[in-house]
Amino acid sequence: MIPNQHNAGAGGHQPAVFRMAVLDTDLDHIFPSSVLPPFWAKLVVGLVAIVCFARSYDGDFVFDDSEAIVNNKDLQAETPLGDLWHHDFWGSRLSSNTSHKSYRPLTVLTFRINYYLSGGFHPVGFHVVNILLHSGISVLMVDVFSVLFGGLQYTSKGRRLHLAPRASLLAALLFAVHPVHTECVAGVVGRADLLCALFFLLSFLGYCKAFRESNKEGMYSSTFWVLLSIFLGAVAMLCKEQGITVLGLNAVFDILVIGKFNVLEIVQKVLHKDKSLESLGMLRNGGLLFRMTLLTSGGAGMLYVRWRIMGTGPPAFTEVDNPASFADSMLVRAINYNYYYSLNAWLLLCPWWLCFDWSMGCIPLIKSVSDWRVIALAALWFCLIGLICQALCSEDGHKRRILTLGLGFLVIPFLPASNLFFRVGFVVAERVLYLPSIGYCVLLTFGFGALSKHTKKKKLIAAVVLGILLINMLRCVVRSGQWRSEEQLFRSALSVCPLNAKVHYNIGKNLADKGNQTAAIRYYREAVRLNPKYVHAMNNLGNILKERNELQEAEELLSLAVRIQPDFAAAWMNLGIVQNSLKRFEAAEQSYRMAIKHRRKYPDCYYNLGRLYADLNRHVDALNAWRNATVLKPEHSLAWNNMIILLDNTGNLAQAEAVGREALELIPNDHSLMFSLANVLGKSQKYKESEALFLKAIKANPNAASYHGNLAVLYHRWGHLDLAKKHYEISLQLDPTASGTKENYGLLRRKLELMQKKDV
Repeated sequence: MIPNQHNAGAGGHQPAVFRMAVLDTDLDHIFPSSVLPPFWAKLVVGLVAIVCFARSYDGDFVFDDSEAIVNNKDLQAETPLGDLWHHDFWGSRLSSNTSHKSYRPLTVLTFRINYYLSGGFHPVGFHVVNILLHSGISVLMVDVFSVLFGGLQYTSKGRRLHLAPRASLLAALLFAVHPVHTECVAGVVGRADLLCALFFLLSFLGYCKAFRESNKEGMYSSTFWVLLSIFLGAVAMLCKEQGITVLGLNAVFDILVIGKFNVLEIVQKVLHKDKSLESLGMLRNGGLLFRMTLLTSGGAGMLYVRWRIMGTGPPAFTEVDNPASFADSMLVRAINYNYYYSLNAWLLLCPWWLCFDWSMGCIPLIKSVSDWRVIALAALWFCLIGLICQALCSEDGHKRRILTLGLGFLVIPFLPASNLFFRVGFVVAERVLYLPSIGYCVLLTFGFGALSKHTKKKKLIAAVVLGILLINMLRCVVRSGQWRSEEQLFRSALSVCPLNAKVHYNIGKNLADKGNQTAAIRYYREAVRLNPKYVHAMNNLGNILKERNELQEAEELLSLAVRIQPDFAAAWMNLGIVQNSLKRFEAAEQSYRMAIKHRRKYPDCYYNLGRLYADLNRHVDALNAWRNATVLKPEHSLAWNNMIILLDNTGNLAQAEAVGREALELIPNDHSLMFSLANVLGKSQKYKESEALFLKAIKANPNAASYHGNLAVLYHRWGHLDLAKKHYEISLQLDPTASGTKENYGLLRRKLELMQKKDV
């Protein structure tokens, strides 16, 4: 006996018939009857995904990788594991006002495991994991798309999900080779998106598992699978905040696919106040209401816990991060938000112009409806409204559900980046399109299937599909190569966003790190020209000008930077260094104090303040400043050295020796500290211990002329004249211009000559 199928429509019953998806047969010409078995299909998708991004496997840590990985102490063994649950993605305390509020402890945990297994910050291991994750997700997409395209199948035992292998294989390939994924895969920081996507999809598939064949009336819902799905959604959220949206997607799937609700029919009944609305299956289906209650409760619980951990304060973003969100006019904000949506849609449709950063003038604000870019908004909404109408009005239930789910996957995971609920810290970010691209692949695959059904040029469509796959694969390979180094990545952005001040800043910083100061200055100046309030570019440019002794312009730039951003501690410190060089000591001291005011734990600033006091012969103040530097940063070698040298020069040999020994206990392999302490011990006539330290320092740094010269002085005093002569000569070979060594060597030679004459 075939049971009645309750909840088959908006309040009606569905006859027990076999419902076969039509899309799969529409794609026969692309994937003919000899379609690959599931295992081989998944293997092909996984290998294609690896091929697309394999070029990035030996790339460097680039862009945000430095802050999230290299400079993140949460990755290192000395940081307790428990701290990961109280820190943001970048290693700062979530309760801090400066925190980015990105709470992704599970992603950071995988970075920490990578660090442990790789024995340090070796990028290859990090990149390989990302590539394998994308490959695994692409393989998983075969199952996800099978569910999305398959729909419901009715059998004598009830109903179950039917799979569509051809459509799912095409959609999975389109997903695997999409170039917009390059940032997530080739940038190590993109692992947050990859892990989020992995558990997002597992949550969705787990929810689908809740519906199985059953001899009982209606669909049997397994509470276990629903709860597991909610748990996996929470795991996804702990990888990246976007993961919570899977609960909304699960609800849409349950209502539209499992419940088979016709949204248009329900809306019409509501508008006409149709009394039959009370008999809708949704209101009578206790199982559905129970599942919706579980999903709602689970989502609310996740948000509450997230809010408790993060604290009440939202992350602080600046106007340069997201200028549209700071516009006074609501109309201007709305127009620009919609323009950003159209740009995201264009990146999915034509992922050719890709950029690591889209902020800082890359996309100028639309301030008037006369701006030609408004056409993009109109095109976006024309397409969306058309798809929505097709999804709501189509008489073909299978088509209606595929379009609805495609739109659901496209829109729902994108909502956290939409600026609708809260301000985000970016204009356009390719990484947030990783999950929405699933919906794009669904709609594109469905479009190809529909074209195949209504056109005779099936070979042409097959050629177009193959062309898209091959072109996207090539683009992935090229783009992965650009992500291998910061220089290639930053320069690739110039052609896409020439008005982006951050692009010019990053190129300048990269050049400065390589020692090309002249070229760096040019890019820093362009960054400041494009964004006259770009304080970080001003600070870096001021630093270079300071090193080139162009002190006047350096002071002007740094003064402007601190006027624009009064709490910019680094700029205050650098301004103090410039003012110290200009002999403006009072102003320099004030600048250092301002830097420390805005950053209490600032060892480098205390070090520079100590140098200022030393120049002013305020020895006690200098020692106190350097001591503060070493308290805040025990490995601050320069501060320790300056304390030893100052105490040595002022005749406090016992205190200098004590400080030197303390420093070497903390930094035992620092040859400069060995050298300074050896000098003190030599003056204290502790010749044997001094000699041992000199020799150890020379072993660590054999080409330091001063090390050999001072060891020669020690031997000279000690009476080991032959050894003194040997090291004087080595020192002069390394540095022939050292006048002090020449003078001492001359004294030694005259002494040796006198000794020879006496012997004669």
